[in-house]
Amino acid sequence: MTTDQMILFALFVAIFALLLWGRFRYDVVAFAALIVAVIVGVVPQETAFSGFGHPATIIIALVLVVSRGLTNSGAIDYIARFFVDQGRSVAAHIAVMSGLGAGMSALMNNVGALALLMPVDVQAAEKAKRSPAITLMPLSFATILGGMITLIGTPPNIIISSYRASELGEPFKMFDFAPVGLACTLAGVAFIALIGWRLIPKAAREREPRRALLDIATYLVELSLDEGSKSIGKTIRELDDSGHEHDIAVVAVVRGGVRLPQYARHLRLLADDVILVETPAQSLDRFVNDMELSYAQSEEAERRVPVGRVRSRDNEAETTKDGALTLFEAVVREGTLADGRTAQALRLHSLHGVWLVGISREGRTITTRVRNIRLLPGDILLLMGPEERVQQTVDWLGALPLAGRGLSVTDRGRAALAGGLFAVAIALASLGLLYLPIALAAVTILYVVLNIVPLRQLYDTIEWPVVVLIGSLLPIGAALEQSGGTELLARGIVDLAQGAPAWAILTLIMVVTMTLSDVLNNTATAVIAGPIAVGVAKAIGVNPDPFLMAVAVAASCAFLTPIGHKNNTLIMGPGGYRFGDYWRMGLPLEIVVIAVSVPTILIVWPL
Repeated sequence: MTTDQMILFALFVAIFALLLWGRFRYDVVAFAALIVAVIVGVVPQETAFSGFGHPATIIIALVLVVSRGLTNSGAIDYIARFFVDQGRSVAAHIAVMSGLGAGMSALMNNVGALALLMPVDVQAAEKAKRSPAITLMPLSFATILGGMITLIGTPPNIIISSYRASELGEPFKMFDFAPVGLACTLAGVAFIALIGWRLIPKAAREREPRRALLDIATYLVELSLDEGSKSIGKTIRELDDSGHEHDIAVVAVVRGGVRLPQYARHLRLLADDVILVETPAQSLDRFVNDMELSYAQSEEAERRVPVGRVRSRDNEAETTKDGALTLFEAVVREGTLADGRTAQALRLHSLHGVWLVGISREGRTITTRVRNIRLLPGDILLLMGPEERVQQTVDWLGALPLAGRGLSVTDRGRAALAGGLFAVAIALASLGLLYLPIALAAVTILYVVLNIVPLRQLYDTIEWPVVVLIGSLLPIGAALEQSGGTELLARGIVDLAQGAPAWAILTLIMVVTMTLSDVLNNTATAVIAGPIAVGVAKAIGVNPDPFLMAVAVAASCAFLTPIGHKNNTLIMGPGGYRFGDYWRMGLPLEIVVIAVSVPTILIVWPL
């Protein structure tokens, strides 16, 4: 083993360890590894940032924009409206929603497909009076499966296609993945609808985290006494007596930043005092108006509710909006503004006039000191404030709203235009008349010019952490291959198989890749496993295509954990799932995928 190989192996081990630890975001880990590789000399300086101009990186970014355009135009909602029926049985509902999710994921980003269908599924569960945990995991798994069908369905397919172009001189085409991907998707959706959902633990199927979060009866709210308030001069006891009429209890008083002792209830209130009250949401506005109080603006507030007066973001004047109280649920997405930050750090109230009043995490409701809790992907946030402000805040945070979109299309011409432009681009790329990145770039430009994707949304739509991850790992992967490291690993796998037939080695590659994908980012898994698969194929003297296709399928199969794929993370909060709930349906599904994909690969892509 050479020095360069040892350094690169050490870097990859460090990357794996840090990704598993989860303390730092994957794009930071990958970029830091790239810089270290350049500094120590294993990645040449002139190719350090070549990954950011790689076709795979460009295609993934453009697919995200095109997906946003299809969503904005209503094209996807227009399709979905014909499939949604609240009266179906559980199995029938899962079959229809899973089939729809898989079909959408074949032609758009699978996270986007889940984001569109999850609110529909949650509302269907609510109307049917069943836990959303029964249907959300099947929907998530189906959207992951559907991504296998086309080149643009999932990042691993794009990575593998680009690697084939550099290794064999020609990439996989748009529908080269379809025979194997479609077979796996059909078998997987059938399994999910008939058997899989029944394997979800009974305890998980009985959890209803949204209902528990919305059933919070009272909130702790800080109110302040401004100059001229009629409450100035009253004793705490007198204010407490008035509060009883509104079913409100005065919990404490803060003066000069110091909480007064409980026995000081005979003291008279002064201007700028802050009182902490426990209140039902519907009683607060009346109490605030009757006692001439206002909502505390201090950073020390633990939980506050924006009813009654809200501070305008455009000016310093306060306006009264009686009855403006709105509860709104949204799910934290990985890599967005909310991920890893607290409500206090986000300054939700001072910037947007919105309060975070509750969090649901893995089915457990958190209602105390929520402003200081670091938010995690999959958390359900219960936000409160004027409806327009709350919805703007959800968009600003990059969270996924759990409110339905209504499944209505107001401009069918706009939907047809967006869908038509996309279909033409795919057709031109599939026929080889236009290079796929150019075709997608042309659609992106037209979407922006036609305002299907407003310019202000363009850059927010792209998942920059994924772009940084791919751009950073591609040069490191190339360096490992050029150093002979992948060939060394391939020989090790062949030696381990000890003369086993090629189909058995291909199956082993799939199992190893699936295992990596369940704990690592699927894109990173494809970058690492692709060169190794080609090395194994060359070592045993067979066609590399079936091995590349096996890696593409396996890298997309992250069903055992909530961290292997973003879709699994997104459903964790709304479904109330725990870490150990996924493998019960996920493990049999991965076995089904292997059982179907291996013979299909060998038929379509002979050794």
